[in-house]
Formats: sequence, C-alpha cells, structure tokens
Amino acid sequence: MIGIINYDSGNTRSVQNALERMGVAYILSDQKEKLETCAKIIFPGVGAARSAMKSLREKELVNWIKNGKKPFLGICLGMQLLFDFSEEGATQCLGIIPGKVQKFKPTKKVPHMGWNRINYQCAINNEPFHKEYFYFVHSYFVPMNAYTTATCEYEDEMFSAIVKKDHFWGMQFHPEKSGDIGQKILSEFINNG
Repeated sequence: MIGIINYDSGNTRSVQNALERMGVAYILSDQKEKLETCAKIIFPGVGAARSAMKSLREKELVNWIKNGKKPFLGICLGMQLLFDFSEEGATQCLGIIPGKVQKFKPTKKVPHMGWNRINYQCAINNEPFHKEYFYFVHSYFVPMNAYTTATCEYEDEMFSAIVKKDHFWGMQFHPEKSGDIGQKILSEFINNG
C-alpha cells in the first residue's frame, strides 16, 4: 500500500490516477497514523511553499516526515520542501536535505513548463533514464548539489531533476504526468525504491 500525503495542496488527483492505471493500492490521508500503515510514501506537489509548510505543521506531519524510515518520494513542490529553505515566500522547509530552493532568474520565462530532457544518467535500482523526456512545471529550482542524481537544463540554468538522500527521493518533474516513462520511474520507486 502506498500512502499519498494530503496537505491541502499538491496534485493528488493525478498521482491517484497514475497509481490506479498501474493497479497500485493507495490511501490519501493527512493522518500520520493511517500513513504509518503504508509501505511507501508519496508527497505530491503543486502550490506554494509557505502555505504547504503551514498545512504540514497544522496537520502535525513535519516531525513524522523528518523522522520517518519508509521510502519517500517528493514530487515537484514535494521535492523542494525536503530542503532547508525556499526563496518562495522565504520559507523554512523540512531540512531533510541540505540546500536552498531558488527562483529562476527574471530573464527566464517562468514557470518552466513542458517536456524537457534529463541530461545525465539517473539510476534507480540500476535502471537508466538517460536523455528521457519528462513533464516539468515549476518557477523555483534546486541547484545541483551532492544529492543530485539527475539534472535538467532550462535555457542556461542546470538544476537538480532528481535528488536522493538515504530513503528520501525527490523529482522536480511530474512522473505521474510523464506518460510511459513516468509510469516506469514511478514503478521503480514503488517496487524497488
């Protein structure tokens, strides 16, 4: 069973749809007791960092996420909130992965939206995704860091497309909206993550 964190933000419906297409059982909940019964956790993301963190605090999920031991996948905003700080609303985030989420330069068209390629090899359980196209939509990004396992380039800005620290995974793109290759990478997380 996969647990999807419901924090009054996020893109839960498309993640639910993707898991249903894959025949994967899930629950959508904001209650840590219910989420604790799940084997793995997905933290979907669409929205603003400040309001998302406020909701996580109100639902008493911050410490549960930080101290959890289950394989954990943060998608888009869900990935960004794994870091220390976001320039979006000057927000203190979860602090699981060191680093700061930054806004794209004003010279760029934001949000970065559409299909873009992962430029370097990423391996989840030794499965390569080199040069595959995934669907992105975001105005903030995580610079490359020690936890970056795949990158993407938007105009002249190279940023983290996938990060991993211990059992925490983050994907800046939306695998649930990325067709067959997105389903494949979700399947890798669900089966092997």
